[in-house]
Amino acid sequence: MSKAALVRALKERSLTVATCESLTAGLLASSIADVPGASDVLVGGLITYSNDLKTALAGVPASLIDDHGAVSAECAAAMAAGTRDRLGSDWALALTGVAGPASQEGHPAGVVWLGVAGPEFEESIQVLPAEHIRWALRPGASKPEPVLDGDRNEIRLRAAEFAVEYLVQQLGGN
Repeated sequence: MSKAALVRALKERSLTVATCESLTAGLLASSIADVPGASDVLVGGLITYSNDLKTALAGVPASLIDDHGAVSAECAAAMAAGTRDRLGSDWALALTGVAGPASQEGHPAGVVWLGVAGPEFEESIQVLPAEHIRWALRPGASKPEPVLDGDRNEIRLRAAEFAVEYLVQQLGGN
């Protein structure tokens, strides 16, 4: 599956997509825009690298970030829903997480959350493609947890690829 499959699936269904990116800083929207015809389906994107911009641009409540952190399932879902509503798209994809090399909010590099919001669908899932998992031990934890493997740029690229493939699957495309 690929970004071309996503553009094709959205076009076939007369649907649009927007992005909200913290971890990937525009990489996801850029990768979709690489495909000829993307202008028919890509509404635009928000780069919300800071928590203040998650609130100001994507409408994520500051209290949600205070309670759950920016690197959380709750934040990813709120980023996606806010982006869909504010940019007027049918679908929105949001990525937040830790690319590294340092940890953030107590999360090791490789913790990545994808928020997805559709016409009647909202969810967030941890980005863990089977072929790119490693195990990391969070400070104070008793056992390791699975995280996305790779260096900073690989984590960002794999997260964007995962988001594209996930939405293709949701749309039933190939």
